[in-house]
Amino acid sequence: MSNVQNAPRSIQRKMSTFLSAGRFPWYNIDGKPVEPFIIGMAGGSASGKTSVSTRIIRSLGVPWVILLSMDSFYKPLTPEQVAAAHRNEYDFDHPNAFDYEALHQTLLNLKKGIKVDVPIYDFATHNRLDKSQTVYGANVVVFEGIFALYDKSVRDLMDLKIFVDTDADIRLARRLKRDIAERGRDIRGVLDQYRKFVKPAFDEHIYPTMKYADVIIPRGLDNVAAIDVITKHLARQLNDRGLSLKVALSNINVKKELPSILRTLKPTNELKALLTIIRDRTTSRHDFIFYAERLSRIIVERGLAELPFGNADVITPIGSIYKGVIWKEQVCGVSVIRSGATMERGLRSVVKDIPIGKILIQTDPSTGEPQLHYCKLPSDISQRYVLISDAQIATGAAALMAIRVILDHDVPQDRIIFLSLIAAPLGLHTIANAFPSVRVVTAEVDQELDDQGHVVPGFGNFGDRYFGTY
Repeated sequence: MSNVQNAPRSIQRKMSTFLSAGRFPWYNIDGKPVEPFIIGMAGGSASGKTSVSTRIIRSLGVPWVILLSMDSFYKPLTPEQVAAAHRNEYDFDHPNAFDYEALHQTLLNLKKGIKVDVPIYDFATHNRLDKSQTVYGANVVVFEGIFALYDKSVRDLMDLKIFVDTDADIRLARRLKRDIAERGRDIRGVLDQYRKFVKPAFDEHIYPTMKYADVIIPRGLDNVAAIDVITKHLARQLNDRGLSLKVALSNINVKKELPSILRTLKPTNELKALLTIIRDRTTSRHDFIFYAERLSRIIVERGLAELPFGNADVITPIGSIYKGVIWKEQVCGVSVIRSGATMERGLRSVVKDIPIGKILIQTDPSTGEPQLHYCKLPSDISQRYVLISDAQIATGAAALMAIRVILDHDVPQDRIIFLSLIAAPLGLHTIANAFPSVRVVTAEVDQELDDQGHVVPGFGNFGDRYFGTY
């Protein structure tokens, strides 16, 4: 991921790139993914497709645009083909060099708002890397490549098709500079490959796809007027498809009756005493940590009661049969950091050797929208029940994003249990409205939020109090 101000450097890596410091919501208030506007941008090699894409993205001035390069979808090469590629004898400019099945499925999933793992192609080794880049839904996807408009099934997924038409001499000069500087080739090799593969491919396969374009941009990046028209059209599309989760949350109907997804701890005097200590602003940090972790363990225990159990007969040390139960499913934890990480110790003390993933969600200071900055989850998370932990649920914006991420990793709603120390009615109704099969376990429900969206009476900034970062 990279910031939009640094877009050219990031885009030159030729892989799918988030053009933002963090990922804004790719779903609506109902938790359903928003269908993106997909732009296909074709043109000859070094015609300026990436530069035009970058200019459009910069002019839009929005952070939730994804640039997807067709270079990521070169087919893996056999050892013989790799050897030919190093001799500049492999044709990378033929339609057969690309994996259209994987490309189509990736764009289709993005269209549906489904998480995708985009392959990363390494031109130094002429093969795909073992790692991939995870991309969540987008509001706009700019897909660029020499054969972006070649395959009908791929074209049919596009909302706007563009062809960048740049003079052949300019394209050759750019290709020489790029392939020598970025791909480790020499001048003779680049020229030989151009005469043998690149120019024939353009004449026979790429140029004919211009007829499919909705817009043709002559002279590429120099055609300021054409780029301006496209940018204004996209801005209108974004405006029509735009969503503000913050505004939508404020319109949630908060009923007096709390939703059925809620599981609260039994209101004993012991629980009230723990909450009193944690809420007291004069409580020392040492005591705050001790009692917060004690309360976390109780909440985790209550969350585990939501898991399915099966009957099990065991033999006791004196030889008697005990008819008991055991957990039927594996479980993992996911902390919404920072404050969710404070519950990890309680989770580990209750569930032996539990794998725990982490999601970093922060609020954008200018828009008030949640942003996904980091996500690291257990590789087999789709096979487990998931306990998501966050110290509190206020508006529900962060909880909504965390749950959406877990769902995008193929975990069904009814296998997700959200753990929090306290919660507000708005946040609970937000979750229930979007994900009615998710269960929420909390110690106590506070009745309101202040103008800044803080839970009242609450317990302040839980992460700051726990970690001592006042």
